[in-house]
Amino acid sequence: MKKYFFLAFLVAFLINACATNPVTGKKNLNFVSNSELFPSSFQQYNAFIAENKVITGTADAKRVESVGVRIKAAAEKYLTYLGQSQYLQDYRWEYKLVENKEVNAWCMPGGKIVVYSGILPVTQDEAGLATVMGHEVSHALANHGAQRMSAAQLQQIGSVALDAATSSKTETTRQIFAQAYGLGSEVGVMLPFSRSNETEADKIGLTLMTIAGYNPDDAIAFWSRMSAKSGGSGTPEFMSTHPSDATRIANIRALIPEARATAAKVGISK
Repeated sequence: MKKYFFLAFLVAFLINACATNPVTGKKNLNFVSNSELFPSSFQQYNAFIAENKVITGTADAKRVESVGVRIKAAAEKYLTYLGQSQYLQDYRWEYKLVENKEVNAWCMPGGKIVVYSGILPVTQDEAGLATVMGHEVSHALANHGAQRMSAAQLQQIGSVALDAATSSKTETTRQIFAQAYGLGSEVGVMLPFSRSNETEADKIGLTLMTIAGYNPDDAIAFWSRMSAKSGGSGTPEFMSTHPSDATRIANIRALIPEARATAAKVGISK
């Protein structure tokens, strides 16, 4: 009886936890609102900036700022086109170039963007930067951070439920179930979830960079350079949080016509 009660509670909880994202139009599992997430995000961002070397006044720093402003404007135009202009009212946009050899960039929930200097030889130009920054901003717009937090919490809830359901089994049997659940939920749910987030960010980012006035074909050139830089991943795609380079490039090539069509409706910035 307790098991059925728990399942009924879990189903009701999941239904209430689903929210429609205004950018994607999809219902997603989300236990955390932006009003709860943003203050923590801004605090973490400020701590990071205080502890790392921010590059200012250089041509590269000015390029990051310039591209960031264009991507921000594109996001605002796109959300207005979707009838969701109020969605960005709590964003506090910033664009920083940080000295770090890692080939990386990120955007915290709420519009705090950091580009590592190590990625600049791969981005090469404004279009390459727009590809990266558009992609990272898209993770924030689509609430991927909150979704991943929610998915991780749900994974923990499932583990607790499994532990309760197998409480009458032997310890060896319970360990076998726990290991199977851990592997199954990671490979079958968490990793595909992360890959879908990446593909979604590629799609939205491609649209943003096109609205911002950049050529979406340049996104293929950037990801091709990234693939050459990494030498190709030795990790099978089904065991990775990201789609393979070949899959990503093929997806982006297929999405370019849609990005151009959407940008034409929204209005391309000059």
